[in-house]
Amino acid sequence: MAFLVIGLCSPAEAETDYPRVPEPMIFDMMRPLGAKRGELEANTLATTPLSGPDNSIQWAPEVEYALTDGFAIEGELPFEDGKLVELKLGLQAAFGAFNGGHSAHGVQYLGIYDREARHYRSSFAYMLAHRYNDRWSSVSMAGLGDVSFSGGHGRNAAIVNHSLFYDSADGQVLGLELNYRGGSEGYVLAMPQIHQRLAAKVNVQAGLGAERPHGDVFRPKAGIRLIREF
Repeated sequence: MAFLVIGLCSPAEAETDYPRVPEPMIFDMMRPLGAKRGELEANTLATTPLSGPDNSIQWAPEVEYALTDGFAIEGELPFEDGKLVELKLGLQAAFGAFNGGHSAHGVQYLGIYDREARHYRSSFAYMLAHRYNDRWSSVSMAGLGDVSFSGGHGRNAAIVNHSLFYDSADGQVLGLELNYRGGSEGYVLAMPQIHQRLAAKVNVQAGLGAERPHGDVFRPKAGIRLIREF
């Protein structure tokens, strides 16, 4: 996927100081770009639709660890109500900072095993983070879901995420996250959210937005993520 980074910078040319940019609530990163070796985090995201036929709670505890500077790994256990439905393993690599330290980029790989269908799929995304000033920042991601080199129906569906953040107060961030996934099982999601630091290493993210599954209508959706760093 080297074509993704042409015109930006190579790892050898990358700057060492990464911009401070929040992580999206729904499309979770595996630690921020530029994470230092030994950083460890545990968090759980829970989401639920507020109308429509589906009233289940989707929740997923996960652990993120930086194996070395700029390279992180994640293990996740997605549940639907009380049922474990998937097993996830993620890898994330940062390429470095550029643009005078205001921007940084990297890639993320996610492997997913569906326990009921006994089917394995994977996704790959390129990430670009940018700090505009002391208040404003953003993260953009673009890639493919259910990756297959041979193609096939429903494979290689587009994945796009753009999250805009505003540092409203010390320890508080306001954000707007936009998610799109193509294909017959795709969706569009808009999730306004607030990130609040509760203690030195404890944070909470909460959002209320709307999701439109492919072929359906927009329905309200709520989410919350509790984060503990170590």
